[in-house]
Amino acid sequence: MRIPDFFTGRDPVFSFEFFLPKTSEDTDRFKRTVSKLKELHPSFVTITYGAGGSERGRTVETAGLIKNDLGIETAAHLTCISHTKNEIADILSRIKKYGIENIVALRGDQPKETNPVPASQREIPYARDLVAFIKKRNEFAIAVAGYPEKHPEAESKETDLTHLKSKVDAGADWVITQLFFDNADYFDFVKRARSSGISCPIVPGIMPVTSFQQTRRFTTMCGAKLPEAMVERLTPIAEDKEAVVRFGIDYATEQCRALLEGGAPGIHFYTLNKSRSTTTILSRLRRG
Repeated sequence: MRIPDFFTGRDPVFSFEFFLPKTSEDTDRFKRTVSKLKELHPSFVTITYGAGGSERGRTVETAGLIKNDLGIETAAHLTCISHTKNEIADILSRIKKYGIENIVALRGDQPKETNPVPASQREIPYARDLVAFIKKRNEFAIAVAGYPEKHPEAESKETDLTHLKSKVDAGADWVITQLFFDNADYFDFVKRARSSGISCPIVPGIMPVTSFQQTRRFTTMCGAKLPEAMVERLTPIAEDKEAVVRFGIDYATEQCRALLEGGAPGIHFYTLNKSRSTTTILSRLRRG
């Protein structure tokens, strides 16, 4: 099933992101987590992309496992920064063989083990080029990333929105946002996107806080901010793991409720391959 079809109804669409497990122990834990979260009946899940060597194959295989063995609609992440057109074509063919009809198209980060390759020397320089390349096959629905607080490399919110518009114009079917903690940033982002002519679903990406230090690191990497009031509440309990998790659940629950009440088409949870927070939050949301 193509994921955009989920957004044609009135009910909010709930979905999860998992990251590719790195070891056999991680894989066993990953399967248990996905099986646990399957009980929540997500509309779909996404699996992040391992760009290096064997990781590429494991990304496709893991997406196929979720789709076919666990029976959950799946979108496979795909990045273009380190690939030729022929390599992308081969990966898409393998994704299709698993019956997967949905792709999350991203530029991706430059691999740390190599020197940065200038965009002018890459066969598929940017996410918009990857979207256009995938769209030519007419075999996949395509999601792209949006940044409520702008991409950290963008000069301004305006230029970042122009980049998003180019991805949608190239054929993207829906947008999943980067994590954020202030809903005002999301609603302003959607308003500006609609004014620019972007009409596809824009789904907020939510990451429940499970570690104050980890959340600080993530927000620094992706250019998001932590509201001062949130920092003030987390600082005194930063070393109390259980208290931080409970805070994260409560905060994300209220954040999601306000997003849905404000018209968000659903919620995409960044699970960090853990089940407790997402399970509790989604159960609360469905109880009303």
